[in-house]
Amino acid sequence: MPARARGGGGVTDGLGTPADVTRTLAGEGYLADRGLSTAVYLAAELEQPLLLEGEAGVGKTEVARALAGATGSRLIRLQCHEGIDLHHAVYDWDYGRQLLAIRAAEAGAEARELFGREFLLRRPLLEALEEEGASVLLIDEIDRADDEFEAFLLEFLSDFAISIPEIGTVVAQRRPLVILTSNRTRELHDALKRRCLYHWIDYPDPEREAEIVRARLPEVPEAVALRVCDAVARLRGEELYKLPGVGETITWARALLALGPDEPLDETLGVALKVREDIDRVRAAGVLRGA
Repeated sequence: MPARARGGGGVTDGLGTPADVTRTLAGEGYLADRGLSTAVYLAAELEQPLLLEGEAGVGKTEVARALAGATGSRLIRLQCHEGIDLHHAVYDWDYGRQLLAIRAAEAGAEARELFGREFLLRRPLLEALEEEGASVLLIDEIDRADDEFEAFLLEFLSDFAISIPEIGTVVAQRRPLVILTSNRTRELHDALKRRCLYHWIDYPDPEREAEIVRARLPEVPEAVALRVCDAVARLRGEELYKLPGVGETITWARALLALGPDEPLDETLGVALKVREDIDRVRAAGVLRGA
């Protein structure tokens, strides 16, 4: 079994308490509640990955971005997708340069080691292992990957090491803070969940969402923030194909800043809703009447 990654000097050194985490994230415009701040704090203290689940658009990815920005850590992001494998996530070989090296050797140039580090393409997981400074590893939308990759990821998170047959075992220089996100399009296996700490991020209530809008758009008038957040709350109360996330709320507030605070919300529905049937349903039902 490879040696464990060296602890110490982690990304959240100096944060102190969950309350300090809240203030640190707020400095990047991310307003975290007590539960989320505690989860982030414990993930750093216990050196365990943190799995964040919730509907699309509630700010799961932004947690990693805000934490990296606030602590001056490097953000390393692995975007999961159907069919993702080691060549996308860990490493690959630069076949084009290898072929050129072969042709050069045939022409009389000095032969080079074709499967050495010179021709190694480092993907996010290998970058995270070899990063010497503090880092946040974001494994985004893990629910979009298949079972085989999830099984590999479980082993990776247990050892923080990767074996490359041509080179050997690469062990983490410095353990990153790992955040996984899932939109819950499928259930993750219990083995992966047991390896992680867990936190569910829900949609904020209108008052909390207005605070988020003001934090991200300090110039927005109070009336605009409250108006948009009330409208978004109404939309989330409907059975729609795609509910608006916090990002859409912020963009809607920006749209009203550009058009004017009294612009009819019904005419700017395309900012918040991205499915034609949803827009038609909302307009037919008069959901935003009086908003």
